[in-house]
Amino acid sequence: MAVCKNWHKWSLDKRLWMQVDLSVSKSISPQALSGIIKRQPVTLDLSWTSISKKQLTWLINRLPGLKDLMLSGCSWSSISALSSPSCPLLRTLDLRWADGIKDGQVRDLLNPPGCDNRSQLRNMQSFRLAGLEISDSTLRLVIRHMPLLTRLDLSHCGGLTDQSINLLTAVGSSTRNTLTELNLGGCSKLTDACLRYLRRLSCLSLLDLRECKSVSRKACEAFISELSVNTVYCLSEDKLIQRIS
Repeated sequence: MAVCKNWHKWSLDKRLWMQVDLSVSKSISPQALSGIIKRQPVTLDLSWTSISKKQLTWLINRLPGLKDLMLSGCSWSSISALSSPSCPLLRTLDLRWADGIKDGQVRDLLNPPGCDNRSQLRNMQSFRLAGLEISDSTLRLVIRHMPLLTRLDLSHCGGLTDQSINLLTAVGSSTRNTLTELNLGGCSKLTDACLRYLRRLSCLSLLDLRECKSVSRKACEAFISELSVNTVYCLSEDKLIQRIS
């Protein structure tokens, strides 16, 4: 019996459960939800699950220490639970290829709840929006409400243009000085002109322009040449620009 008690104690030790991954699970059972709460993870991956809004609301109300939440491939009907004032102050939110999320839904997530003038996502450092139907309206919200953002995934967001990049890197925008990693892969409307605006990013360490058919490798090489005055960059893959020193 003593062995069983010790095993039970260790199985609930929070140090062993910093990350919990339930991604691709067909359904989330009540037992699984209770198990998550007992372990109080910092990182929780629920990507491509059928979790409901009721279940997600129940979870976030009981996970005050949650920092990283992955909901890639989930539906807006469940993700909308994050609009609650009780949502923990996340540093990472993954909404890649989520169903039903457009500018209006992002606005609901980022706008301050109730009488508070601060967004619940104000501590965000990594925001992943790949594959969503978003526009400059979403970028304005990101700039306004995410002053600490360092990683932004906008890959395969077909509505974004060169002017979207101009907005993201404009004088006075927080992202101009905080972004270190920017994924624009597969953004079909981007052209070589976007590189003129991307030069403004003062802390850039990784820029992904793969599958941007109207952005040429030659323009990327010229971009690297201009950036490499004080810092060395390279094209590690076709139109994947990385800082190496």
